[in-house]
Amino acid sequence: MRPSKPERSLRRRGDPPICNLYRLTTPASAVAQLFDIEPAAGANYKDVVAPTDPGLIIAGRQLRATAWGFPRVDISKVTGQPLKPRAVYNTRTERIGSRFWRASFAHRRCLIPVNAWAEPEGQEGAMTRTWFSPPDLDIFAIAGIWQRSAEWGHVFSMLMVPGHQAMADLNDRMPVILRSKDWTTWTEGSPIAALALCRSWEEGLVREPCDESWSSELRIDKDPAKSRQLSLPL
Repeated sequence: MRPSKPERSLRRRGDPPICNLYRLTTPASAVAQLFDIEPAAGANYKDVVAPTDPGLIIAGRQLRATAWGFPRVDISKVTGQPLKPRAVYNTRTERIGSRFWRASFAHRRCLIPVNAWAEPEGQEGAMTRTWFSPPDLDIFAIAGIWQRSAEWGHVFSMLMVPGHQAMADLNDRMPVILRSKDWTTWTEGSPIAALALCRSWEEGLVREPCDESWSSELRIDKDPAKSRQLSLPL
């Protein structure tokens, strides 16, 4: 079953998308070595990841390729029947107590290795990508949660908090960046300890504008079920 357009129903018309593109060009073997975990043997993932694409996550002390976006199934107001699932790819931290997110936050937290994430910049219809990352970090970890879904197999979502001043003109939200000393607390600590890590990044950010079109990777006709991980189940 193909997903419909990536989830944007929680935003107002005209608002910028909330971090729905990131890159990880570092080889999986180097990522596994950095995080001191088992590699993702045979995993199929992309190096520039858009919603519903497979991206690497770290869960259960292993590196896995998993589809980006939890499926949400709404009910048609006209027919009363379930609609096609939509990809909800980011989680606002103020909503992690909702029924949709709370079990995954309590029991299935993960790390998302990233080189940089992008925000759209420019006029509507001609937006380009502007990349953001902490200085002096080739790879860093974003806080994530995962679940096994009936619709698309294993899926993950990023945690979002209020944005950094370096990106204030583009978006008022950003991913939760985790320092290396907090990785274990995020994945193995209590929900209360994990929630304390859900805060905005207060140090510097590197901003890298580029001329590449924002929309070139944001295809909406993808099927996460066909791109789910090829490694062992989580």
